[in-house]
Amino acid sequence: MLVAAAVCPCPPLLVPQVAAGAAAEVEPLRAACSDALAVVTAARPDRLVVLGPAEQPGISRHPQGAAGSFREFGVDLEVRLGEAAGERPAEDGLPASLAVAAWLLEHTGWAAAPVEGLGIDTSLSAERCAEAGAETASPADRVALLVMGDGSACRSVKAPGYLDERAADFDAEAARALGGADPAGLLALDTGLAQELGAVGRAPWQVLAGAGEGAALSGELLYDEAPYGVGYLVAAWS
Repeated sequence: MLVAAAVCPCPPLLVPQVAAGAAAEVEPLRAACSDALAVVTAARPDRLVVLGPAEQPGISRHPQGAAGSFREFGVDLEVRLGEAAGERPAEDGLPASLAVAAWLLEHTGWAAAPVEGLGIDTSLSAERCAEAGAETASPADRVALLVMGDGSACRSVKAPGYLDERAADFDAEAARALGGADPAGLLALDTGLAQELGAVGRAPWQVLAGAGEGAALSGELLYDEAPYGVGYLVAAWS
């Protein structure tokens, strides 16, 4: 069953080496992500499942110890999804969102439970996302989630998707559902609109909804800003 969840955005700028001169600007967001993970740690889960948007079709699985890097962003920095014995895999297999998650876990010193990763196709239907979430939060153990994903990418004229007047309302709806630990609210997010707005967090959030159905968790919204024209939301469920 789901006992806790941390919801964080996945911009590579969360990593100071990638942010470079903008690292200080991102510190409030980074601190909020650390606070959300602290809630998950306090829940003492048996297993942590990290999930985030990915370009692979369907759902891709990444075991504990899977490697990733930030070379595509011009930084020679490698990360690993949780601790693993033996040599680092030769290839970087983690999607960018899970590489950011891996950095967050390293940054916060995660050691509370074994870790595994899921890359979620951003075009996956709400129904399939909910099914995946229900499968992930099996009743056999105490499961926690680290859910990576951004809101709309159209909150300003300088945003990656330029300004779309619908973006603020979409993000506000997502923020209400995430802050209220409301699975039904997350599942009601419009898939087509999310794609038009570049809201890559929609599918991972709906996996969370499937996992959280019936768990009766409470939520808290820890961060809700769009500093670069992209909606960044941080929430904790417990």
